[in-house]
Amino acid sequence: MPAPSFPRAKWSIAALFCFLGFQYGTWVSRLPALKARLDLGAGEVGLLLMVCGAGAAASFPLVAVLMRRLGSRRLSLASALCLVAVLAALSAVPNYPLALLAVCADGVAVGCLNVAMNAQGAALEKAYDRTAMSRLHATFSAGLLAAALLTSGVTTLTASVPAHFAVAGALLLLLLAGARSGLLTRTDPEAPGEPKPNRRWTRPSWTTLLLGCAMAFGTITEGAMNDWSTLYLKDVVDASASVAPLGIAVVSVMMLLARLCADRWRSRWGDGRVVRAGSAVAAAGLALALLTGGLLPALLGFACVGLGAAAVTPCVYVAAAGHGSDALALVAAMGTTGLLAGPALIGFVASTTSLTLGMATVAASALTVTLTAFRIPWTDRTPAPAAGAPLPDRENAQAVTWTSRPDSA
Repeated sequence: MPAPSFPRAKWSIAALFCFLGFQYGTWVSRLPALKARLDLGAGEVGLLLMVCGAGAAASFPLVAVLMRRLGSRRLSLASALCLVAVLAALSAVPNYPLALLAVCADGVAVGCLNVAMNAQGAALEKAYDRTAMSRLHATFSAGLLAAALLTSGVTTLTASVPAHFAVAGALLLLLLAGARSGLLTRTDPEAPGEPKPNRRWTRPSWTTLLLGCAMAFGTITEGAMNDWSTLYLKDVVDASASVAPLGIAVVSVMMLLARLCADRWRSRWGDGRVVRAGSAVAAAGLALALLTGGLLPALLGFACVGLGAAAVTPCVYVAAAGHGSDALALVAAMGTTGLLAGPALIGFVASTTSLTLGMATVAASALTVTLTAFRIPWTDRTPAPAAGAPLPDRENAQAVTWTSRPDSA
């Protein structure tokens, strides 16, 4: 199979990110209908979401094995098909236990696709020596938006969840079919002159653990704003019911815009500087907003979080992929754990002290990313001279030779 061009590969991988956002946004947007059909309480809905996240976090051992055996291309396609099947299952589950089983399977498939598509994105940057990961992550947000718009459109015509999920499933299959031919293929480990990949799981290096720490606290920062910003504006700032949701809107818009621009920043200043500066902006902006008080400072602080946190996870994913599929899977699992633990941690702090101090833990998380990023040896983006140009369809870090040095602060 001939190697795809950079634009073709980029749009194919972007389709995977859009796929994941669209699939997740589709079933989450119909939680009220699922709640009514299965006669669930608020606690049961919360457990449903927790089981989904737990499945994603616990998928690390399976993902590590599948990445080594299948490669990121085949794992992406297989896990995406599983996610389509989950939609079909959720549209027909007759009881709560089967719904829990379906969303647990969804979490495991999400964990697989998350690692595989980020491996594809990291391989794209290495093979073509061009930044793209931040814009790829932006398409995940675009998928969420598209799912919300489809839900709004379908529900004006019919309340049927099976009909809605059938339309969504068909669109997802079309998206997957369009992406299939442009995905990067796995490098043959038996090729002459190339090292054979390690088939056994190895103990994570200190750098991998640092990357996992940065990912965990980065996702705490990113995810907590979606869960608590509205409540902070309503209960602490005394914003009206119509103004309080602007917290989520400000964070989401700034994050989307920043991710569209962040690849240029990465090319100019390097991933390490972008992560350090961005997380510092998020920490300082939110801390000043909490100390100042008031609606406008809060919105400006939330905007700083969206702006600063936008490039953290894309850069960390790229760095983790450079240490192999096991490292990428572990870092992704730690990110999912942070995403799950963050809102609960803030809730615990808020219940024992105040919501302002609870939000201060978000600023502390962003500061932790900054401090951790100073200890990570970020890799130079310039490819080392080689006798022949690297094949653009290689996805493993071992397939391309790169110079590695800590970038200057």
